[in-house]
Amino acid sequence: MSRQSVILKSRPVGAPKPGNFELVEQKMPLPGPGEVLTRTIFLSLDPYMRGRISGRASYAAPIPEGGDMMGETVGEVLASHDAAFEPGDIVVGAYGWATHVVTPGARLTKIAPPAGVPLSAYLGVLGMPGVTAYSAMTDIGQVQPGETVVISAASGAVGSVAGQLAKRAGGKVIGVAGGADKCLFVQETLGFDACIDHRAGSLETELDVFCPEGIDVYFENVGGALQKAVWPRLKVFARMIMCGMVAEYNAAAPEPGPSLMAVVAKRLRVEGLIVSDKPHRFAEWRALAAPWVADGSLKYREDVVDGLENASAAFIGLLEGRNFGKLLVRVGPDAI
Repeated sequence: MSRQSVILKSRPVGAPKPGNFELVEQKMPLPGPGEVLTRTIFLSLDPYMRGRISGRASYAAPIPEGGDMMGETVGEVLASHDAAFEPGDIVVGAYGWATHVVTPGARLTKIAPPAGVPLSAYLGVLGMPGVTAYSAMTDIGQVQPGETVVISAASGAVGSVAGQLAKRAGGKVIGVAGGADKCLFVQETLGFDACIDHRAGSLETELDVFCPEGIDVYFENVGGALQKAVWPRLKVFARMIMCGMVAEYNAAAPEPGPSLMAVVAKRLRVEGLIVSDKPHRFAEWRALAAPWVADGSLKYREDVVDGLENASAAFIGLLEGRNFGKLLVRVGPDAI
């Protein structure tokens, strides 16, 4: 029996291309002491992966050329040398663009979704993206009733949750998304007060229309032109949550930033967030949000691609904004 995996064949220069990745077949790995072998059901694709294939120093080690691409999975335990897991358990936490993954049991979390909650949710609304939004809004955003909140990439896995949390806190929430369909989803399904289509019209003009008194909280997923438009409209004591800068991930060199003098003059709080720094938030968020997912009060959207062989094309599309909602690859059936 063998496994398939997607490896990083070569490091991309600029935007990744299909030739940077390769689907390979390998011998099935066997778990060692304390390890667990899982069969992948869903694989998560996320923008942060662009940084892992660049070779540049960052908060996590880059993927070596010839190494398996890394992404979180939900899978079924096939064999276990960890007493906490047995065959048939469903777990989240194994990493790899692969049909099968061997992982230390200490990195895995057993899940038993309640009725109305699919397995895929543990990679999206109840997974890293949802926890990122929750941590950011709890620890940095701290939205107060009546404040104006702008959410970039508002139809995406992180932005959609962040905006709904801001609405629950009593904020006026303005989303920014790419395309009329995404903006309609943000307003009608997610319940944001408005959504700006960054592909149509002027960002500056639209922000002035919807945020006439300025912006109290900005959730940054994008960077680029949107960040430049938001920056001068931040109010005194505004909070800017630095979660991602996907518009700049393929750039060969960083774009020039705004003058930081406003940080002093306006007493701004500009803070970066890496969700892995807050492991305690995962269980906390799932306990809080799973009932909301089950009863439909926390909305989310998934974009599911079938087949590991299509993962690299889907990832390239993610960086170009072609996905609509949390991007997942269905690698195998829920049960065999």
